[in-house]
Amino acid sequence: MNLTPDFAHDPYIFLLTGAGFLIALAVWLPLALRRLPLSLPIVCLVLGAAIFSLPWIALDPLPMRYPQMTERLSEMVVIIALMGAGLKLDRVFDFRTWTVTWRLLVITMPLSIAAIALVGVWWLGLSWALALLLGAVLAPTDPVLAADVQVGPPSSGEEDEVRFGLTSEAGLNDGFAFPFVHLAIALSLAAATGRPWLAEWLMYNVLWEIGAGVAAGYAVGRAFGWLTFHAPGKTQFSRTGDGLIAISATFVSYGLTELIHCYGFLAVFVTALTFRHADRGHDFQLAMHELTEQVERMAMMGLLLLLGGALISGLLAPLGWIEVATALAILLVVRPVTGVVGLLGHNASRTEKATLAFFGIRGVGSIYYLAYGLNRIGEVEQSDRLWALVGLIILMSVVMHGVTVTPFMRLLDRRHGRDPDAE
Repeated sequence: MNLTPDFAHDPYIFLLTGAGFLIALAVWLPLALRRLPLSLPIVCLVLGAAIFSLPWIALDPLPMRYPQMTERLSEMVVIIALMGAGLKLDRVFDFRTWTVTWRLLVITMPLSIAAIALVGVWWLGLSWALALLLGAVLAPTDPVLAADVQVGPPSSGEEDEVRFGLTSEAGLNDGFAFPFVHLAIALSLAAATGRPWLAEWLMYNVLWEIGAGVAAGYAVGRAFGWLTFHAPGKTQFSRTGDGLIAISATFVSYGLTELIHCYGFLAVFVTALTFRHADRGHDFQLAMHELTEQVERMAMMGLLLLLGGALISGLLAPLGWIEVATALAILLVVRPVTGVVGLLGHNASRTEKATLAFFGIRGVGSIYYLAYGLNRIGEVEQSDRLWALVGLIILMSVVMHGVTVTPFMRLLDRRHGRDPDAE
């Protein structure tokens, strides 16, 4: 009798072991990397590339081979990140105190979309519809990979103008980029069918889906806030001490909003802000934030391992010099310049404005939007090229921003009189 276990033919054991290592890394790596010019996403991409380079790993996790799974996995990671971002914000929502957010949303993001679309048409030779989709995919700052430039835990005091601006921008721009994704889809379908699109896009995709998304998110946030902090007697969710209720609010907000065909991303962030406002000083806010952050980190790491595997499996194969030049232009010219334009006249130092303009991190949100758009447009001849370009930009953003974020943020902390090495 052969008593030697055959692990090569038991993927469940391999998956279980890998999950254990992933959880351990999710706990330990943020502490280990705290003072280094290195980010958790960089480590995850490298690990993913190493794992999928092993000869006995036969899976090629290319997003174009699994379009529906790519859309759903990235969607899940983004909505959890949006809840985490909203729960961290200490600043009460107000149009005047959120000026930096509106500038980045109303000026910087549309300018970025327009600039990237023009680059897509003139440099890459894309149709206007695909160029607009590329702009909508790459303009938003990612709420998942931007954790290192976001505010600290609730009531921690780590909420300077830069961290607040990037956190609130990442929370809202995913929702406000959706109309442009739908516009690209409408233009693409109209080119094939001749169907009128402008009235439906304005009334439905812009006015209804944004307005109803905000309203639905607010209603869910109020309901969960009351049940958690203000329900009578011992029925308050906060008495359980279980921060898992934040994940519940995420899924309920997103699910109910999508059922009425509105922007779930926008609803989740509004739910998080409303939930946070229900009792801002309660200790349970920290418990919800900590659990959400842990779930988000593990989900993000799992997705980035797959992205690292995709990069090593041929995702970047369609690239040429013009795509590389486009990626550099988007990261080093388009976002910084449109960021500076959006912040003209804003009451902040030059260093703060430069940091806000530079750290427009691209990541998981771009994966979701591209998968969403291509899945609804249908057959696209240049889909592999688009995936390659977006994959390259995410890789370059992860490396460029990951290497620079620690020294930038430490310098910013010192200028604000904080000790970046304090526990």
